[in-house]
Amino acid sequence: MPKQKDLKRLVRARMQKTGESYTAARKNVVGGEPAKARARASVQAQDKTSGDFARLAGMSDAAVKQKTGRDWAGWVRALDGIRAHELEHREIALRLRQEFDVSAWWAQSVTVAYERIRGLRDVGQRRGGGYDVNKSKTVPVAIGALYDAFSSRKRGHWLGDAELRVRTATREKSMRLDWHDGTRVDVYFWEKGPAKSQVQLQHRGFPAKAAADRARAEWTSRLQALASYLRA
Repeated sequence: MPKQKDLKRLVRARMQKTGESYTAARKNVVGGEPAKARARASVQAQDKTSGDFARLAGMSDAAVKQKTGRDWAGWVRALDGIRAHELEHREIALRLRQEFDVSAWWAQSVTVAYERIRGLRDVGQRRGGGYDVNKSKTVPVAIGALYDAFSSRKRGHWLGDAELRVRTATREKSMRLDWHDGTRVDVYFWEKGPAKSQVQLQHRGFPAKAAADRARAEWTSRLQALASYLRA
């Protein structure tokens, strides 16, 4: 039987391919052919959808080729060649840096995209399970004003009565927030000019895609309210 972390990965891949529940997919994975053989079969089956690589990756072939020298089909061939679908996320990214001379940022991007293409994670999903929400907003104000809008005195104007606790904060750089439902929010602030700045946030720890989708929609609305508040 495969190790627990490998088993979960194979079960998720089968769920995406067959539409089975987690319990049914796990039963078939455990009771069927060996894990590595199933992983190979999953890779071979997904080769039929190579035209969807860019869509699954969330980035065009032209963009990734310009920065890394390969399009998505090229990266899939290269990573399949080292059996990356059997490796942990960290190991894939490390081998991209060491063996393919890819920068740290692009190593992470290519790894995540490959895992999506190979059915090892869904969009917004962490490799080990669970879902994250990533949102950003650029506003026409100085970074100090943007950062201050997240203070306890001002955030109610655009964030409403959300219950949260600030764990750590570095002025005009970042905040770490504990959300009322046990999830966490990492917030980063970037200066884009003398009167232009950007907030990027990652809301982490949702157990299901539906919950993450609701949070994504809510953050879209709240960040639009933030922009309106700052323009007033």
